[in-house]
Amino acid sequence: MNRRTFLKATTTGALVSTTFAIPNIVVAQRNVQWDMATSWPQSLDTLYGGAEYFAERVAALTGGRFRIVPSPAGKFGPATAVPDLVAQGAVPIGHTAAYYAIGKAPLTGLATGLPFGMTLRQMNAWFYESEGLKLLQEYYAKRFGTIAFIAGNSGTQMGGWFRKEIKGLDDLKGLKMRIAGPGGEVMKRLGVTVQTIPPNEIFQALQTGTVDAVEWVGPYDDEKLGFQKIARYYYYPGWWEPAAALEIQVNLKAWNTLPKEYQEAIRSAAMEINMLIPARYDARNAAALKRLQAAGVQLRQFPKAIMDAAKKISDEIFSSAAERDPDYKRIYDNWQRFKAETSAWFGLNEYAMESYLFGKL
Repeated sequence: MNRRTFLKATTTGALVSTTFAIPNIVVAQRNVQWDMATSWPQSLDTLYGGAEYFAERVAALTGGRFRIVPSPAGKFGPATAVPDLVAQGAVPIGHTAAYYAIGKAPLTGLATGLPFGMTLRQMNAWFYESEGLKLLQEYYAKRFGTIAFIAGNSGTQMGGWFRKEIKGLDDLKGLKMRIAGPGGEVMKRLGVTVQTIPPNEIFQALQTGTVDAVEWVGPYDDEKLGFQKIARYYYYPGWWEPAAALEIQVNLKAWNTLPKEYQEAIRSAAMEINMLIPARYDARNAAALKRLQAAGVQLRQFPKAIMDAAKKISDEIFSSAAERDPDYKRIYDNWQRFKAETSAWFGLNEYAMESYLFGKL
């Protein structure tokens, strides 16, 4: 019995007819292949590996009909240019940090994470269970012609590598440092000469003395980039990025050409790597830190005077940005309310438990 005859014979069984029709709908979807620009060199296997995993999951979720081909930083343009490349349509999709576009849109700094801002769990709660992602998507559509999905997070970063000890605010004056995003603006106001250098060029800048200090993410990535070979002092915490969110950014015109099933595959795969990337960092950073310490790296905590000054300047910068930009104010106010509400909970129960557990180490 052929399929047409079978369906005709079972027209009274709607469930049977519907069940057999679904494969035809899926098979009819066209094959699509997109190039993906990333901000990561292949050597950073947590970040670039996350982009690769994302592509694998999109292919698996679409039966291989939607294929995304990631490329390392530099193939389509500078690592920090990925948001521009996607907005311009030079590539349909990218994996990046939004704050690389902070020079054009200060609000992208909030999207990635603000100094003294929310933790990873607070950010995910704001993105997924409050209005964070919705507000950012509305802004991206209007400002850039893109749509973004949260796709990874570093967790709390380290405070970077310094050739000399930083004992107080005076030691920051005149320092040349590679640092990106809103933290860079704070450092400028503390007297630091700030440079935004893509990850594949940071080691050379430190080695040649172009900069005196650098920050990237944390022990696992930093060890791979080789900073311990040049700088001795490794500072913590990275107050400028208590948690740094990454994004899958898609050109909105390209997004609108996709079948709904392919759009859902992007959403789902982005959420998967939003869980995977921080899990990999959490699993790998501890062992990397032990290796760095065994190699003679000196851990140092930022002095409280620096933390206090940086916090005061940060608050001033965000308040000023909100006064100038109605979009920034609307989203920053929402962010602030959510941060205050969740901090009351985290500051009570989570803080008590973690203080007891980790304070004993």
